[in-house]
Amino acid sequence: MKRSKNWQIKLGIFLMIFSGVFFAATFIIPMFNLPTKTKVIASTTSLVLMEVVFWSGGLLVGKELFTKYKAQLNPKNWFAKKALLDEVVETTSEQSKKKVPESRNL
Repeated sequence: MKRSKNWQIKLGIFLMIFSGVFFAATFIIPMFNLPTKTKVIASTTSLVLMEVVFWSGGLLVGKELFTKYKAQLNPKNWFAKKALLDEVVETTSEQSKKKVPESRNL
């Protein structure tokens, strides 16, 4: 079972990284000497493929790893201090665990 999970995680990470190729293609396609209609169709197709490949990889790696890699890919988190990020993660996880009791009984 662990071995089957291992290849799924590796394939999922590969797909998430490989989606960057389609993202780069979106910016490179308009530079080619092609008709405008072809450029628009190719760029749109590239964006759609990027999303499909990225989310397919996300499904393979699972929720925990997906949120971890998604947070690492977010430019807002690139220069944040690690201690500050850990504190934010802890407070949000504590808040999600707390349940507010219903005070109104009608």
